[in-house]
Amino acid sequence: MSAGKTPERDRKAEHIVLALDDRMQLSAHFFDRYAFDHLALPEIDMADIDLSTPFLGYTLRAPLLISCMTGGTGEASRINRNLAAAAQSAGIAIGVGSQRKAIEDPAQVASFQIRAVAPDVPILANLGAVQLNYGFGIDECRRAVEMIEADALVLHLNPLQEALQPEGQTNFSGLLEKIARIVDELEVPVLVKEIGCGLSPETARRLKQAGVEILDTAGLGGTSWARIEASRANDAELGEIFADWGVATPRSIRELRSLGGLTIIGSGGVRNGLDVAKAIAMGADLVGMAQLFLEAANESAERAGECAVRVIRELRIAMFCVGAASLAELQRVELLGATTGREGAR
Repeated sequence: MSAGKTPERDRKAEHIVLALDDRMQLSAHFFDRYAFDHLALPEIDMADIDLSTPFLGYTLRAPLLISCMTGGTGEASRINRNLAAAAQSAGIAIGVGSQRKAIEDPAQVASFQIRAVAPDVPILANLGAVQLNYGFGIDECRRAVEMIEADALVLHLNPLQEALQPEGQTNFSGLLEKIARIVDELEVPVLVKEIGCGLSPETARRLKQAGVEILDTAGLGGTSWARIEASRANDAELGEIFADWGVATPRSIRELRSLGGLTIIGSGGVRNGLDVAKAIAMGADLVGMAQLFLEAANESAERAGECAVRVIRELRIAMFCVGAASLAELQRVELLGATTGREGAR
């Protein structure tokens, strides 16, 4: 199939297959550069650790988000329902993949509709911000939210991915003003996230000035969308050139936290509950995970649920061993290790 003519449903299916390929993951684990100082006398009861987290009018049972991943294919429908079942059972938030295809093709709507499976947790709708330069506006944003009974809308930023996609859309001019308009007019909160290259403080400052109050780092450290899109374009060499382009998640969390006045979702290369604990200690209010849950949900809803239970247990153990009985206390725990330098940024 020639470049630029890949059908959207094929692209979505290819993304699932490639995202499950270990070769698309970065080998650098930026969270490993940090460690907690072990507290042999924590002076708390592990059973009393409080993981509850306010988010979008809900109280989550743990500070976790199953990050926006997929939709638009039959396989994605199965995976999304499995992810939703895990979110519901664990009491955590969940996002869906880009709903652009469902806006354009009503036959794909069902692959995103998970509210019946997850009635009691926050659900995030999702559109590419660049679509605001390609005919989408407030009406399409409202349709995305209403389609899945979402509690908020994610507008994702992905310039590198679009630049490498055979069918990419690369007109990012004037988007900030359009994002600000959506923030003002949409009836639910608007989140902005990257998709694997992270948010710099300059980008975060501009988004904050535009009225965005929730930012998701989606930083460098996990799935390389450069590798995925270059693989789809049969140009692996180009993918390797840009595979490690971006702002590493730990750096992004710290720099966004320093701006103040933001709810920060730390995501990108988060592999386990210990990484979750580190992200919160760095300043994240909520932590997003994708790859681990995608692998589990590809097997079954039960496996995805077990994954959530495991991550929460790992987080609780880490908090116990640093003497943090709440997430607020964990945010005051100092991490050892890398604290300066460009850390994965270009």
